[in-house]
Amino acid sequence: QVQLVESGGGLVQPGGSLRLSCAASGGGFSVYAMAWYRQAPGKQRELVAHITSGGSADYVDSVKGRFTISRDNAKNAVYLQMNSLKPEDTAVYYCNAQRSSRQFWGQGTQVTVSS
Repeated sequence: QVQLVESGGGLVQPGGSLRLSCAASGGGFSVYAMAWYRQAPGKQRELVAHITSGGSADYVDSVKGRFTISRDNAKNAVYLQMNSLKPEDTAVYYCNAQRSSRQFWGQGTQVTVSS
């Protein structure tokens, strides 16, 4: 069992930056693939960024060049650096851990991009 707790969300102006953090507990963090998803009001949850246990990352096209996912296995944490934020990035952001058929979710953190 893995417990995930997100932090770092908030209100930011367009063009601004935020860094989301996800703290994991429960053991075995380094073997999990980690991801950030987001869900905007009235929309389906979508995958934003993914990082393998080996550190390979990929992104949805809409955030490429603006967002960076990283992980620190020594701290059992994964991060999402978000730059050049746009109003359309407004959503609840969720941390996800996956290994084989098992996956775990955090409770989410709200990101609002507005002037």
